[in-house]
Amino acid sequence: MDIAVFSAKPYDRQFLDAANADRRHRLKYFDDPLNAETVDLAAGHRGICVFVNDVADAPVLEALARGGTQLVALRCTGFNNVDLQAAADLGIKVVRVVDYSPNSVAEHAVALLMAVNRKVHRAYNRTRDFNFALDGLMGFDLCGKTVAVIGTGKIGRVFARIMLGFGCNVIGYDAYRSPEFEALGARYADAGEIGANADIVSLHCPLTPQTYHIIGAQTLARAKRGSLLINTSRGGLVDTEAVIDALKSGQLGGLAIDVYEQEAGVFFRDLSGTIVDDDVLQRLMTFPNVIVTGHQAFLTREAVSTICETTLRSITEFETGQPLTNEITAVMERKP
Repeated sequence: MDIAVFSAKPYDRQFLDAANADRRHRLKYFDDPLNAETVDLAAGHRGICVFVNDVADAPVLEALARGGTQLVALRCTGFNNVDLQAAADLGIKVVRVVDYSPNSVAEHAVALLMAVNRKVHRAYNRTRDFNFALDGLMGFDLCGKTVAVIGTGKIGRVFARIMLGFGCNVIGYDAYRSPEFEALGARYADAGEIGANADIVSLHCPLTPQTYHIIGAQTLARAKRGSLLINTSRGGLVDTEAVIDALKSGQLGGLAIDVYEQEAGVFFRDLSGTIVDDDVLQRLMTFPNVIVTGHQAFLTREAVSTICETTLRSITEFETGQPLTNEITAVMERKP
């Protein structure tokens, strides 16, 4: 089956080729992301394979359908970048990777938390210049602190388990309560309690119309002063302008993010030799208590291998007329 693979990085090619060795699909790789300007590259391909910042809105899907595309395979879990209703109307099937490695993302969230709390990024830069002074590097013990987990699916539960191992008090918030989360020794709390008591807030929920800017000016105003915010889920969960104001006032004590709401034109690219035309991101990067990584939380050998294997399996299911194990539809309901 002919597949156009968009936003293909070297690691994508390596692991997709390995997963495809026995399946023999014809994969054509494109460095470019999928959008209205690049959609014609997919013409003649029965399927396409896309990632988190590729655009599969109604106009793009219509162009894909005209070119003969019948399958959109997401090599990620989130699907907020796909117009599922338009896909259904056009008869295009959509599949995703439901589960790859919750450990990879949860562990990266912990790494970000430890780094921003203990000022590891600042210490690293200092010692590279042989500056071993400790002023300004003080953090706090995690043991005994209250950690709020927003979104208690698989990733959120792994993160919660790790935080419990540190001796933290873990509270959660989710529209769908998970018995597994409570079985860990964590408990659910309302938004008011989270705002008043959480020393650390970590986001692990999907981006939906209901969760868009779930962290905004009002949320931050109710937060415990000096608390830390971690986001390894989706950039649109956080109102970046509001976060900047909270950082400036000291209401927010630190921020560590692996995602950014306007990341599509920036992340997964080397812009070190250019001037980035994003004033909000430029302002954010000036704060000493902010860490930004470029959507790398998923990037472990185990996770990428599973992502590629699952994606190729879904493509084979489609080609051979089997039920699509990981299909998503416009009427799909989120499960805990």
